[in-house]
Amino acid sequence: MKHTNSNFNEYADMPQPPAMIELKTALALLALIVLTVASFLSVNIDWNNLFSNEAMRSSKEFLLGFAPPDLSSNLLNKVLIATLETLAMSALGTAIAAAFGLALAVPASGRFGIIAKHGTRLFLNFFRAVPELVWASVMLIAAGLGPFAGTIALAAHTSGVLGRLFAETLENLPKECESTLRINGSSATIAFLYASLFQALPQLLSYTLYRWENNIRAAAILGVVGAGGLGQMLKYHLSLFQMPTAATVIIAMLILVAMVDALSLWMRRHLTD
Repeated sequence: MKHTNSNFNEYADMPQPPAMIELKTALALLALIVLTVASFLSVNIDWNNLFSNEAMRSSKEFLLGFAPPDLSSNLLNKVLIATLETLAMSALGTAIAAAFGLALAVPASGRFGIIAKHGTRLFLNFFRAVPELVWASVMLIAAGLGPFAGTIALAAHTSGVLGRLFAETLENLPKECESTLRINGSSATIAFLYASLFQALPQLLSYTLYRWENNIRAAAILGVVGAGGLGQMLKYHLSLFQMPTAATVIIAMLILVAMVDALSLWMRRHLTD
């Protein structure tokens, strides 16, 4: 009887046949197509008005108002300061989030029991479920206008994102290295720092750099609600219909995002090679 159960478990663990895998893939694709079609139908987009001659003419007049951009030295100096402010907001917010995310990822990976794991993950889900704009609105009431509120808003949301990603990384690590150190007399903290954390460090840094890319864009958007940086300049000049000046701010945003994306991509490739 035991021999029969052993054979049954052995067959149960065998990989599924290709036909079954293809069927599951086809069903998943079909469900995705149905969801996409239902989304388009529920939004009720008026394609005729979107591509009408009047809409095209208005869009063309609006875009032509941005040319040529204002390149006066006084404005460029202000844009440079706002660019550095946006860069500082994103970098500091990401650094704070990485520190808090790692601290919360340890219990969220299950190292302090099942209750601490689910409790911490619920906490992380709350932080990442609230968008940066909502965090910024709350922080503006508490701290007032300026980059400080934007930095804390970025840190709050990104802590939830990085904490969950870090927790998944730590949970999926192979246990052999840490177990070997524990068997040879190392404490749990030393074993974690020199084995698991060392193994996970390239992946953790890669996640952090990727979130920094996203936070550059988010920092520019947060300025629209008064959190400083390029976004605040853009909102101000657009509200006054100063289109050439707004064009200069937009160009600065594009250059900043492109530079940070290139730097982050290079660093992530260097870490994972």
